Amino acid sequence: MSFAEILSGTISPNANIRVQATHALEAAESNNFSQYLLSLAQELANESGQDPVRSAAGLALKNTLSARDESRQIQYSQRWLQVDEAVREQVKQSVLATLASQSRFATTPAAQTIAAITAIELPQGQWPDIISTLLQNVSAASASLRVASLQTIGFICESIDPEILTSQGNTILTAVIQGANSEEPSQDVRFAAITALYNSLEFVRANFENDGERNVIMQTVCEATQSPSTNVQVAAFECLVRIMQLYYDKMGFYMEKALYGLTVIGMKHEEEKIALQAIEFWSTVCDEEIELQIEEDDAREFGREFERHNFRFAKTALPQVLPTLLFLLTKQDEDADEDEWNVSMAAATCLSLLAQTIGNDIVAPVIPFVEQNIRNPDWHYREAAVMSFGSILEGPESSVLNPLVSQALPVLIEMVKDNEIQVKDSAAWTIGRVCDLLVECIQMDVHLHNLVSALVSGLEDNPRIVANCCWAIMNLTEQIGGTDAETYALSPYFEGIITTLMRITETNVNENNSRTSAYETMATLASSGPKDTYPVIAKLGVAILDRLDSTIANANQTVNADDRLVLGELQSNLLNVLSNVARTLGRQISEISDRIMTSVLRLLGSSSKQSVVAEDAFLLVGALITALESDFARYLESFSPFLYNALQNHEEYQLCSIAVGLIGDICRALGQGASPYCDQFMNILLRNLESDVLQRDVKPGILSCFGDIALAIGGRFETYVEVSFNVLMAACTLSANTQAIDYDTIDYNNALRLGIFEAFVGITQGLKSDGKTQLVLPYIQDVFGFMRVVVGDQNRSEEVTKTMIALIGDLASSFSNGELREPLQYEWIQTLIKEGRANPRGSYIRDIARWARDMVKQAIPG
Repeated sequence: MSFAEILSGTISPNANIRVQATHALEAAESNNFSQYLLSLAQELANESGQDPVRSAAGLALKNTLSARDESRQIQYSQRWLQVDEAVREQVKQSVLATLASQSRFATTPAAQTIAAITAIELPQGQWPDIISTLLQNVSAASASLRVASLQTIGFICESIDPEILTSQGNTILTAVIQGANSEEPSQDVRFAAITALYNSLEFVRANFENDGERNVIMQTVCEATQSPSTNVQVAAFECLVRIMQLYYDKMGFYMEKALYGLTVIGMKHEEEKIALQAIEFWSTVCDEEIELQIEEDDAREFGREFERHNFRFAKTALPQVLPTLLFLLTKQDEDADEDEWNVSMAAATCLSLLAQTIGNDIVAPVIPFVEQNIRNPDWHYREAAVMSFGSILEGPESSVLNPLVSQALPVLIEMVKDNEIQVKDSAAWTIGRVCDLLVECIQMDVHLHNLVSALVSGLEDNPRIVANCCWAIMNLTEQIGGTDAETYALSPYFEGIITTLMRITETNVNENNSRTSAYETMATLASSGPKDTYPVIAKLGVAILDRLDSTIANANQTVNADDRLVLGELQSNLLNVLSNVARTLGRQISEISDRIMTSVLRLLGSSSKQSVVAEDAFLLVGALITALESDFARYLESFSPFLYNALQNHEEYQLCSIAVGLIGDICRALGQGASPYCDQFMNILLRNLESDVLQRDVKPGILSCFGDIALAIGGRFETYVEVSFNVLMAACTLSANTQAIDYDTIDYNNALRLGIFEAFVGITQGLKSDGKTQLVLPYIQDVFGFMRVVVGDQNRSEEVTKTMIALIGDLASSFSNGELREPLQYEWIQTLIKEGRANPRGSYIRDIARWARDMVKQAIPG
C-alpha cells in the first residue's frame, strides 16, 4: 500500500479501513520518523495528488509538530529539533513551495505546518529568514500565493510569543497593510491580510504609539469595513474589536471621526455576521470602561493617582447605540437553536453591559420602550420589552430601580404564563435577576405567593423554562435564606417546591439542562433552608440516597459511552445534593451516614467510576467529616485506601487536590485521632511535592496541609519538623525568586505564599500546644527573611497579608520571654501591622493586626 493510499484510508467512510490506515500511519511514524516527515511533505506538495489526500497529509504533518497540551508540545518540539538538519530543511522547503499551489486543500495545512515549525525554531534562533521569505511572496503576482503567504503570517503571529516577532513588526505590518489596502483588487488577499493584521496586533504596540502609522492602520481597517466582501467586512470589525481591547487609550480621535458612525451602521447590517461583530465592538467598549471605572475607584480608595483616561464613549454614543440595540432585540428567530448566538442575544448582552457602564442614565430612555411593548400583541416586542427591562437591572442605583421593579413585578409574574415560550423564558430570567440583584423589591406579603406559584408552575413547563425558573428559585432562597435562622418567607412553600423538583427529575431527560438545574436548586435549597425546614431536608437526603443507590445498582446496564456520561452526570448531581444536606443537618446526618458511606465506597470501588463522580464523592465525604467530626473515625479505615489512591493520582489533579483538602478536614475533625494515619499522609504529601507530573496548583494546598496535621497531633509533629521546614524553606526560595511576569504567575505565587504561611502558623500553634515551640527556633531567621521579601512585594494579596500578620502574632505569643526580641523590632514588622490596623473597623484583618501588636509588645521585654 502506497503512502497516498494509507492517507486516503484515514478519511475513508469505512471504519475498519480508517482504523487500519491510522495504525499504518502510527507505525510509519514510530519506525522512521524522518522518513515519515518526508513522505507527508511529499504528498502535501504533490500537485497531481487528490485534494483530500493532500489535506490529510498536511494535517498529519502539522499534528507531528503541534499540540494543545503544553507537556506534549515540549516533546514534539524536542523531537523535531533532533531530526537531521538536512531532513528538516527538505521538509521546510517542500511546505514553502506548497504555498504556491492553486489548491486551498494544500495551502492551508501547509501554512499551519510552517507556523508550527516557526513556533519551534524561531525561539531557538533557527529559520531566521522565514518572515522575509513570506514577505517576498506577499509581493508576488499570483493572488493565491499572496493569500497563502498572508495566511501563513497570520498563523505565525497567532501561535508565537509576540516578543519574538517584535523586531520584525514593521516589515510584517507593511506587507499586511499593503495586502489589506482598498486598492488591492483581490478580496481574498484583503481577507487574508486583515486576518493576519488581527493576529499581529499585539506586537505592533510601537506602531500604535506613532500617530502617522496608527492613522494608516486605522484607515485601512475602517475602509475594509466597507468592502464588497462579507468576509472582509467581518474580519475588519473583528480587528476593530481587538484594537479597542488593546489600544482603548488611543481611540478618542478615531471614535469621533469614524467609529461611532461605522459601528452603528454595522449593527444594522442585514448580514448577521457583520452585525454581530459591530455589536461586539460596543460590548467591548463597555467592558473596557467598566474595568477603567473599577481601576479608578481602586486608585481613589488607596489614594493613588489614576493615570489613564476614561473617554466615556458608551455614554456619548447612547443616543445612537441604544435605539439600535432596542430595535435588534425584536429580531428574535423563533426557529433558531437556543444556543445559537444571534443579533437579539448579542444586543441583550450589549444592553446589559451598557447599563453597567453608564448606570442611571440608561433607565429613562429604556423604560418607554418597555411600557410601549410589554402588552404588544406581537410576541417579538413583548419579549424584547421584558428582555430590555431585565438587562438594565445591574448598573443603575437601587433607589432608581426599586419603584420600577416593584411596579413591574406583578406583570412579570403574569408573563411567566404567557402563551409564547420565548416570552415565558425571558420573564423567568428577569425575575431571576430581580431575585438576585433587587430582592428587597419583592414584598413578601404582596408578591411572594404569586411569584412562587408562577415559578413552581414553570418547573413543569417546557425544559427551556425550567432552567430559568430554577435559577430564580435559587437566587431567591440564597438572598432571603440562612441555615442559622429559625424560619424564612419560603418555609411554607419549601416542601412543595422540593416535591415538584423531585417529580420533574424522575425522568431520564435532561433537555436544556433542566434536570441538572432542578438538582442544583435542591442543593441550594438544602444549603440555605432555615431550621424549620430541616425535617424536609432530612427526608430529601433519604430520597436522594435512594436514587443514588439505584444508579449504582443499575450501572452495569450502561453499555455505551453516552449512557455512561449521562449516568455520571446524574450521580454527580445526587452527590452534590447529599453534600449540602450533610452540611446543613450537621450531626443529624448520622442517621443515614452509614448508608451514605456504604454507597460512596461502592461508587468509588466500581470499575465504571468517572473522575468527576469521584471528585463529587470525595466532596460528600468532606461534608460528612465536617458534620460528624470525631465520629467519622469509624469510617476512616475503609475509606483511607481510596484516599491514598486519589492522593497519588497525579493525572487527575483536581481529584488529588480535593483529597489533599480531605486530609485537612480529617485532621481538624479527629485531632489526635488522626495520628495513626499521619505517617502515610506525610509520606505521600512529600512525594507529591517532588513530582514533576502533578499540576503545580495542588502544591500550595499540600504545604498548608502540614499546618493542619501539626494542629491535629500537636507535639507528635516533632517527627516531621525537620523535613517539613526543609521543604517549606525550599518553597520560600522558589517564591522569592518568582518574577511577576503575568497575572497567573502572581496568583500562583500568592497561593504558594499563603500555603507556606498557613503551614508555619499551624506548625507553630501545634508545637506550642505541647510546649515544643523551641523546635521552630533554628528556622526563625529564615522565616523572617522570607516575610520581609513578601512585605516588599506590591502584588501580595490581602489573604497573604492577613496570614503573615497572624504568623507574627503566633511567633510573638510562642516566644514571649524575649527570644525574638531583635527580629520583632524590625521596622517592616511594625509597618505591616500598621497596614493591617488601617483596615475598616470590624474587618478580620484589623482584629488580627491589633492582637498581633499586643503579642509583639508582650514579647519585647522592657
